[in-house]
Amino acid sequence: MTVENAYYYLYMAALIWFALLLTVTLVRAVIGPRITDRVLSINMIGTMVISCIAVLSVMLKESYLVDVALIYAMISFIAVLILITIYLPKDKLRGRFAEEEKELSSKSTKRRKRS
Repeated sequence: MTVENAYYYLYMAALIWFALLLTVTLVRAVIGPRITDRVLSINMIGTMVISCIAVLSVMLKESYLVDVALIYAMISFIAVLILITIYLPKDKLRGRFAEEEKELSSKSTKRRKRS
């Protein structure tokens, strides 16, 4: 067995392990009782796909796959942010701070109008 064959088997084992983890995480995303479980599962799936692409990049000796992984990371991050803003309810504390900020801004505009 050569070193290249050992690396090939190592990369294949890593990809198979990632595939198993992806299926478990996908099941968790479907079953997840709360929306936060689903969003976290989707985030984990994105991270594991990025890892798979990185392993494939090293295995196939194709450097452009690293660029694909970086672009996928940015898209995955933006997708999770959008999911959080859409599906998570607004927090009472966050709403209170928004109201206080509106009051402060209205007071400052009144003061500017007076002077």
